[in-house]
Amino acid sequence: MQSHPRLVVLDRDGTLNLDDKAIIAGPDDWVPVPDALEAVARLNQAGWRVVIATNQSGLGRGLFDADTMNRVHAKMNKLLAAVGARVDAVFFCPHTRDDACDCRKPKPGLILKIAERFGVPVDEIAVAGNTVRHIQAGHAAGAHTHLLLTGKCAAYSLNEPPPGLPAGAHIHASLDEFVTHLLGGGLTTTTS
Repeated sequence: MQSHPRLVVLDRDGTLNLDDKAIIAGPDDWVPVPDALEAVARLNQAGWRVVIATNQSGLGRGLFDADTMNRVHAKMNKLLAAVGARVDAVFFCPHTRDDACDCRKPKPGLILKIAERFGVPVDEIAVAGNTVRHIQAGHAAGAHTHLLLTGKCAAYSLNEPPPGLPAGAHIHASLDEFVTHLLGGGLTTTTS
């Protein structure tokens, strides 16, 4: 029996919501990926905690303010609740590339902060998302990594993964497929 809470760290844009806009600048721009919110509900029902780690450089660039981002997350939480799902927290990096912070993915800062806050050893955390930089952050932190072939990575496949994907990363067609594998214990598809 596991002594720590089971924890999944998800990317936001392209994983939970469609990533078809240049930037999610307000609640109207936040549209869920089909079946993604229900996949989170399945994780919750199986006893997994879900946390979001997201780069939000639009804050640092002045494209939206914290209040607007909070309204986006309020919409996300309302839509999650409507299907019996929840996220326990949203950790975000407001910095731009030029800020040289330790929290902007692909650096591991957000993942490490989440591990510390929730008291879970990083090697017991599953990190899943649809961008290579999210997977690189999870890998750098020492977590189990899972690339989702949605959003920015929809054009790739198991046979042709995106460049820069760390060795050992599991690849799944969608968040729903990742959850099915995680709950079934069948995490066998990895890059070499």
